[in-house]
Amino acid sequence: MPPPREEVADVLRAHWQDYCQAHGTAVTPLQHRVAAAIMHCQTAALGGHLFECPSCGQREVSYNSCRNRHCPKCQGYKAQEWVEKRSDELLPVPYFHTVFTLPHELNALLLMNKRLMYELLFTAASRTLLKIGKKNLKCQLGFFSLLHTWGQTLTLHPHLHVVIPGVGISLDGSKVVRLKKKRYFVSDKILSLVFRGKFVQLLKRAHAAGKLRGEFDDFEAFINRAVRSNWVVRTKPPFGSPQVVLKYLARYTHRVAIGNSRILAVKDGSVTFRYKDYRTEESDKKMTLSGQEFIRRFFLHLLPSHFVRVRHYGFLARAQKTNALITLRQELGLPILEKPALNPHSIICSSCNVGILVKIIEFPRLQRLFFATAPPLS
Repeated sequence: MPPPREEVADVLRAHWQDYCQAHGTAVTPLQHRVAAAIMHCQTAALGGHLFECPSCGQREVSYNSCRNRHCPKCQGYKAQEWVEKRSDELLPVPYFHTVFTLPHELNALLLMNKRLMYELLFTAASRTLLKIGKKNLKCQLGFFSLLHTWGQTLTLHPHLHVVIPGVGISLDGSKVVRLKKKRYFVSDKILSLVFRGKFVQLLKRAHAAGKLRGEFDDFEAFINRAVRSNWVVRTKPPFGSPQVVLKYLARYTHRVAIGNSRILAVKDGSVTFRYKDYRTEESDKKMTLSGQEFIRRFFLHLLPSHFVRVRHYGFLARAQKTNALITLRQELGLPILEKPALNPHSIICSSCNVGILVKIIEFPRLQRLFFATAPPLS
């Protein structure tokens, strides 16, 4: 039997109490809730069920998941469900992938104003694409944006992944406009300039309205330093097919800052994990951090409560999507598809791979977890 794989939960169990003592009141209620959820996920503390296979009689115990969106264990089904819903929206056209990145000069401000700064990022990027789509292509684009906040070493690196189908709807709604395969409207440099201008304008308005937390000796000087930095907007080659888009969605939509598969060791007060260095394209590098530093970096990426990190715009926005997709599929000569909903309760027996497990016993929760501090597991 191979040794059990180390997990983010193991890091928290080993170092959470020390982290709380070291940081005191700086540890927020959200951090306490997330730590408690991850440490107790899929353990007896959350209760569970005993299943039995009607085909072979095999019995399996399944403990409940915490369902916290920052938990590495809980994103698999959510990602699958989201991808299944999006699969009906895919069209047989090229799909473009553009990344909008905020410069690191804004990181300190962002940490004090997460909800506002992330909202501004979504707004600036979406307005950039919608404006250039209308101005250059004379059509309305549709796209969805996914917020990621981390780099491979868990540093703060806020950016949006935007996926754009290579088709639009004319401004009068009379026809379908196909985007060029190689470059869908303008260069990344122009996109960057427009994106920077819109974000800075929104940021100045927020400051004038007193919505920004933090003290500034000279806000204009701060903004000027940020403007001079590199606002990276990068467009990748189009996806080869809708199937490739689905694989991308499954990989990115519900990812957390670091998956359990990247944790290599939790011992001697340290955490070792693997990462990819995109500058050298090396994917087998290792980094070792103290347990408390690992937790600090992990918590940099906690999203504000109820913050939506996947958003749809243009003809894929909720108010327009249904009618727009019907029009596009008709114009492209495609059938209107209807897919059955997923059944999250169907679990195949791992022993015979035939029977559908039936729940026969339910275990109650052992304790309420979401209090001020999370006690160690017994």
